[in-house]
Amino acid sequence: MMDSNMAQDQVVEENMENMDDEEESFFQDIDLLQNHGINAADIKKLKTSGICTIKGVQMTTRKRMCEIKGISEAKMEKIKEAAAKLEENGFMTALEYSVKRKNCFRITTGSVELDKLLGGGIESMAITEAFGEFRTGKTQLSHTLCVTSQLPGANGYPGGKVVILDTENTFRPDRLKDIADRFNLDHSAMLDNVLYARAYTSEHQHELLDFAAAKFHEEPGVFKLLIIDSIMALFRVDFSGRGELADRQQKLAQMLSKLQKISEEYNVAVFVTNQMTADPGAAMSFQADPKKPIGGHILAHASTTRLSLKKGRGETRIAKIFDSPDMPENEATFAISSGGIIDVKD
Repeated sequence: MMDSNMAQDQVVEENMENMDDEEESFFQDIDLLQNHGINAADIKKLKTSGICTIKGVQMTTRKRMCEIKGISEAKMEKIKEAAAKLEENGFMTALEYSVKRKNCFRITTGSVELDKLLGGGIESMAITEAFGEFRTGKTQLSHTLCVTSQLPGANGYPGGKVVILDTENTFRPDRLKDIADRFNLDHSAMLDNVLYARAYTSEHQHELLDFAAAKFHEEPGVFKLLIIDSIMALFRVDFSGRGELADRQQKLAQMLSKLQKISEEYNVAVFVTNQMTADPGAAMSFQADPKKPIGGHILAHASTTRLSLKKGRGETRIAKIFDSPDMPENEATFAISSGGIIDVKD
């Protein structure tokens, strides 16, 4: 009996080691540049700027890299050259890419109907945006995902930690405890797996993303989800009027580009919530719904999947796929309960 237990333990340990190997090989550490003549001090400078992987070097423009304190143009060219040798840049066949996409996972929302609509849940290596008016369930969905992402799921998904950036001061740990009770999770262990940060300005929000990226690099494969609730709130405050619109959209584009890169670089799911605005020109065009999500085309193009949320009767809410590369435009209803997002009871 003892031997069989020991054998089981050994198998579990081997499986864990294999998983670690898989996660490690998902990205190449920036320290590998030392073998190509880049000194440790320069690598440290890159790390403090949120560039922690070889892919991260490729994802950074030459101009942006030269802006890093202590990185001259000559050093930048040397770093770029060394990274190009290490990373297989260029083309791959669709078959090779489909094999790579097998690393993608999906996180359940807590509602079977909503999962079905999303093709299995919130997808990794992608940005999923949920927009709607107040009281449509955006923050409740964020809270539920904080808990469900820690549960083992379909296709061997092991569960993992979460990073949440709160821009509206709506995050409540006590709410997570209620949701944890639904899934019989230990409160302290569950809360310990959620990394929380409160952002106060749009610049602060961007800086926190650098910290998040550094955290994902420190613990490879441990973090599975990054939530921003809500993405546009601080941009609305920091930039006002049409005079600052171009500047706002430029800063927003840079932040969304960073988000997309983080999701692909570290294989994490990114979930963002967004607010609505009344469209003054809608009355002229006889639109049925004069409200639209803020952020304009920049945010619309950056989000992989866009989910529109509307109020239903009582606690029910209606979710509709607004835009997606691989999901049809369908609707699903879900309800908000003390245990988070659930299916509507007939």
